Amino acid sequence: MAKVMTIAAPRAGTFDAPAGDEIDLRALLGTVIDHKRLIIGVAVACFVLSLLYVLIATPVYEANAMVQVEQSPTLPGLTAVAEAVGASNPEATDALSIITSESVIKPAVDNLNLNIVIGDYQVPVLGSLIARSYTPAKPGDVAKPWFGLSGYNWGGSQLKVSKLEVPRDLFGRKLTLVAGKDGAYSLWQDSSMPFVGGRLLLRGKVGQPAQGSGVTMLVDSMRANPGMRFHVTRNYEMTTINRLQKAISAKQAAQGSNVINLTYDSVNPQQAVAVLNQVTKAYLEQNVGRNSAQAANSLKFVHEQLPVIKKKLEDAQAALNAFQVKAHSVNVPLQTQSILTQIDTLNASIAQLQTQKIAAARLYTPANPAYQSISKQIGALQGQKGALEKQLTAMPDTQRELLRLNGNVDVLNTTYNGLLNEEQQLEIAQAGTVGTTRIVDQPSVDITRPVKPRKLFTVAGCTFIGAFFSVGFVLLRQMTRHGMEDPAEIEQLGLPVYTAIPLSAQQIELSERRRSLFARQRQPLLALAAPHDLAAEALRSLRTSLYFTAPDAVNNRLMICGASPNAGKTFISANLAAINAQAGQRVLLIDANMRDGQLHTIVGGQAENGLSELLADRILLEEAVRSIDEVENLHFIPSGRKPFNPSELLMLPRFAAVLRTLSPRYDLVVIDTPPILSVTDATIIGHHVGTSLLVVRFGLNQSREVEMAMSRFRQSGVHISGVVFNGMEKRSGGYTTNGYCGYGTDE
Repeated sequence: MAKVMTIAAPRAGTFDAPAGDEIDLRALLGTVIDHKRLIIGVAVACFVLSLLYVLIATPVYEANAMVQVEQSPTLPGLTAVAEAVGASNPEATDALSIITSESVIKPAVDNLNLNIVIGDYQVPVLGSLIARSYTPAKPGDVAKPWFGLSGYNWGGSQLKVSKLEVPRDLFGRKLTLVAGKDGAYSLWQDSSMPFVGGRLLLRGKVGQPAQGSGVTMLVDSMRANPGMRFHVTRNYEMTTINRLQKAISAKQAAQGSNVINLTYDSVNPQQAVAVLNQVTKAYLEQNVGRNSAQAANSLKFVHEQLPVIKKKLEDAQAALNAFQVKAHSVNVPLQTQSILTQIDTLNASIAQLQTQKIAAARLYTPANPAYQSISKQIGALQGQKGALEKQLTAMPDTQRELLRLNGNVDVLNTTYNGLLNEEQQLEIAQAGTVGTTRIVDQPSVDITRPVKPRKLFTVAGCTFIGAFFSVGFVLLRQMTRHGMEDPAEIEQLGLPVYTAIPLSAQQIELSERRRSLFARQRQPLLALAAPHDLAAEALRSLRTSLYFTAPDAVNNRLMICGASPNAGKTFISANLAAINAQAGQRVLLIDANMRDGQLHTIVGGQAENGLSELLADRILLEEAVRSIDEVENLHFIPSGRKPFNPSELLMLPRFAAVLRTLSPRYDLVVIDTPPILSVTDATIIGHHVGTSLLVVRFGLNQSREVEMAMSRFRQSGVHISGVVFNGMEKRSGGYTTNGYCGYGTDE
């Protein structure tokens, strides 16, 4: 049996893994190239949308400041305590948390009235761009409303509110302020219910307090066209503080650095600088105040202790003088003097630690390790003192008493002099306290370079993301598509491919034109409307293949069948019949799809009085056969009215008799049949034809469907001669439709 078949090369774009489950990079690249229009289109769309966004979006500016946390200044008493317990500098470790604490943020909120949020109504999408583009002829000018839309801000509008007190139920809700003439305004509460107007809260005038409905308001200034609307919101103080705490960023310049960078973003650059100014100022004042307060507390303690120590010193000196007169003794032996000196030293150390213990008690609880450390040191010194005092028990009573009185005087004198010295140092420290923080860089903002949107990054990023996701979509869709896309896949099933018919843009255009006009209009045959189309050339190749196989066929009948609907068997049947008729053959085209025949919509006429009526013996054979005016030698039998038993009609002896009668009259009889996987009509017709072709649609029919179709035909004893691969799409770098490429035409 001689057959002329199209040779199919491996196709690019398939995701069937080759041997070893290797990824076919050539196939992946081919798939991307095949869908380059989609990918480029999505990338261009993302580019345009991102470009519009960066032009329309309101710019956001970043204010920056730099703060350095220095070592705490030396404060008498407090520094000694810190050295005794090994405490670290709290300013250096806690500055990041303190600088955004409520105590620091709250003054900024109060001083700048940040609890009151003001905005203007703008035209959707382009309103912000139009307002920013307005350049006033002189300061204070307001842009005239466009198209009479005075309720929106077209540029130059401004509203300043220094006071706004509202009832609890209006906290956090947007109120609408409508500008009037000559500085008048009205404040409205918008209704949350549709088709219900807002509620008037108050009417007022710029510069004058206004009250109404539990609302108190003071508008400092307003520049707006009459009728323009502003939205005004009064937030809870903690709500505003929490938002600022999240918006202000405080980070160390480097790991372990004592330099802190502060940043704050806002659409209003002046407000961004003002907020950071208030925050750094409040933090600096709090830091200075804390150190000054510590010095003041220590100085107060010293002032309280000085009179007490002075009185004790005077009493001790008086007691010593009285004892010396009474005992007629002035000097103390050298050994006793040595012990006395050691005891005096211990007493001085104990007194100093007692002072530190009292100062520590102001900062820590008795259970604190720092407080307990001082107590342990005092206990150790008192133990040494007790051991020396035992050595004095063997001395005469006069020497012991004289020694005791001398020791009391020396200790009290040392303590008193130490307190006087500490008083002077604390007074100097309190007067000269500057805190542990200094502002390195004052808050500033670059109004020529907003941080958002980052134009180049946004446009490039969106374009890349669009291209990336479109490529991902194409590859994912290709991976999940299970339809056959390579004739080689069909040949692996043991079926010869007679031809691969490329997807015809002309045929698509003809189908869409018919649908766009009205449903009953006839759809022209591709073989007549575009004879040089690649699909028509592929059908001529099929005609040639059938010509050489005709001598081996048992009759001149050709069945065109499909595995499933929409494979294109009706298109192939009609155009193949027309092409054979153009070659001079007498051709009969039969629509055997009595369930849903559509051949009459292509060749013309109605479906009635066709095959179903002929098999039911309701009409004569001559009444069923029609000629096609556009194509000489082409005749047609439509499907007829839909019967309730199509399969039974085909199984009647009359069907075989009709075919036997018609076959000698024509060179070729082409029969279009229903899909084999839907109904069994094709298996019945297959027993009466000499050649059977199965139409497989590119990307639609799966290999399993083709196998099931072949299995049903084999079970019924019907032989499929070959396959027509329909709707073949061109793939880059791999399988191409055919070698025609419009050879010999103008295309």
